[in-house]
This record gives sequence, structure tokens and C-alpha cells, in this order.
Amino acid sequence: MTPSSSVFIPVILAGGKGERFWPLSRKQRPKQFLSLDGSGVSLLQATAQRLLPLAGGWENLWVITAAPIAEGVLAQLPSLPKENCLVEPEGKDTAPAVAWASLAIAQRYGEDAIIGFFPADHWIKDQAAYEQTLAAAIAYAQEEDAIVTLGIKPHGPATGYGYIEQGVLQREMGNLPVYQVNRFTEKPDRATAQAFVDSGKFSWNSGMFIFRAGVVLGEFANHAPQLLTALKAHGAAAYPTLEKKSIDYVLMEKTQLASVLPANFGWDDLGDWNALERLFPEAEANVDLGNHVNLHSQGCIVYASDEDQVIATIGLKDVVIVREGNVTLVVPKDQTQDIKGLLKQLQSQPQYENLL
Repeated sequence: MTPSSSVFIPVILAGGKGERFWPLSRKQRPKQFLSLDGSGVSLLQATAQRLLPLAGGWENLWVITAAPIAEGVLAQLPSLPKENCLVEPEGKDTAPAVAWASLAIAQRYGEDAIIGFFPADHWIKDQAAYEQTLAAAIAYAQEEDAIVTLGIKPHGPATGYGYIEQGVLQREMGNLPVYQVNRFTEKPDRATAQAFVDSGKFSWNSGMFIFRAGVVLGEFANHAPQLLTALKAHGAAAYPTLEKKSIDYVLMEKTQLASVLPANFGWDDLGDWNALERLFPEAEANVDLGNHVNLHSQGCIVYASDEDQVIATIGLKDVVIVREGNVTLVVPKDQTQDIKGLLKQLQSQPQYENLL
């Protein structure tokens, strides 16, 4: 049976490491394999479940991932057809991933297929609003030569996100506005971020994109012809020769076809342990995921993977404590970005190899 040219093919980007969730996140158990909300459903599984209604079934859902965790992806998603799982031999950021997957999908479904790319580690609150927003983006991409990005309505001057400035209103799809993209700005300082938020014309860059296969391949041909030629000729075997670059840098900052659809479905990219406070806003003194015996501690995030373990604290404030196996992490909440630096230190000492 020949696939329909109007089919929607979601691709889950599942190659990341999620190092800032160490020690729960490890080489063979990256962030997307974790359940951080207590549901028992991993972030990868939740992403697949969100996208299945729009894909129309597992046969149209794809995943692109890294070789060391490919078996884990298939174990987490046993209904995913194995041929729908693209395995990168080495991580080269999102531009090669998007280009390779788009080529493979165009070959199977034709260049009119609508493709969407979605990080595996996001949290979405409102499924109905999510589906409505995606349906509007899919319809727009079907009718226009456009690369649609979903922008997240900012709820503060965050400096850890990229920002998208919306330009001219192009049209409305399903009562949702679609704007021309004026520019992308990577991780501004706080004053600039505040000015962006105050203007009302900026969205956070969610890293979610929707387009027709032929449109994005045409833009790769215009802006990254060497990348496209190498992948066309050699597929995964081209990876050692490819530069490590993001889709934002290679395409989105250069294309004239970028559109933004501001979204408001409750979103978080779960960047580090501090995200648990946003997942559990009802928590009072502390966010406790595990047995925490507390005396006068406030603003702490406490996680223990073993329900038989007890973490006892006295008088601590704004600290993250994680107990996983034979490792305990204790870090002030405002220094969680330094976990990556700690891992580099562990990597330099062979006796700690089993902790990575």
C-alpha cells in the first residue's frame, strides 16, 4: 500500500544525554528514559503517546537516536517498527538528524509528507491544546511552503532559552495566528530577555518544527548542500565527515520560510533538577520524591530512587539532594548547571567509570 502524501510523520529526537539529571540519568539510561513525574511513564514514552493520535498509529511514528541507547529506545517503545528507528553512529547535533530523517521519510512517503520533529524529553500539560496547536501547524505546512516552529509563550525573562521574534501576521489556522519569523536570538542576557518578554512579540524556541519534506530538503539544498549531498550518498556512514551543528544555526537562522505559531499548552523542557518544582507547583516546603524526614529545611528538592532509603535533612535551604544506587548528589539549586562539569571530573578518573 502506497502511503498517503498528506500523512503526518512525527519524528522524536531521542539522542540526548540529559547529563544535568545525573546521577539518575546515566549513559545507558538518559533523561528521556526517566519518569520524573511519578507516573512510571518515561519522558520518551509520554512523547510517543502524545503524538500517536496525530500520526494515526505506530507505523507513522519515527525516532532518531544514538547508537549506545538504540536498544533501550526499542525496549521502551516495543510497538515501534524497527525500520522507523534511525540510529546515528555518533551525535552531531540536530541538523544532521533532521536532514537524514527527512530524506528517509521523503523516500518512503514522498516529498508532500508532513514531518514534525519533537524532542523526547519535554513535558506537556494540556494534550487537547497540544493537538489543536499541532493540527493548525500541520494544516499550514500542508498549504504553504513554510517551516513552522512552535513558539512557547514566555512566562518570565528566562535566559536559558532561545527567543523567536514574530513579524507580520501571515494567517490564522484553527483560530491560532501564524507569524513570519523576524529573527532568532540565542540565550540572551537577563535585561534583553526582559525587554523581549515586555514587548509581547517574542516566544521561547521550543525546538519543535513542522514542514513538508520537500520544503525542508529544498532549504537544506540551499543552505547546507554539502550536508545534504553526503547524507544522500552515504546515509549514516556519512556521519564521521559531518560537522556538529544545530538545525537553528544551519537552517532556521538563514531560511526565509520560517514561521512561528505561538503555543500555550503548558510546556517545560525539563532542563535540570530544578524543573521538578515546576512539575509539582503544589509542593509546599519542599519537593519530596522519596522518603524525606525534614526538620526546618525549606525550598529543597529531594529524590530517592529506592523507596526503602531515607534522606534526613536539618535546616537546609534551596538544595537539591538525589540518592540513586551508590551515589548521592548534593548541590545548591542555583548551581545545578555545574553537574556537567562534575561529570567531566568523574570521566577523568577511571575508578568512577561505573557512575557515568
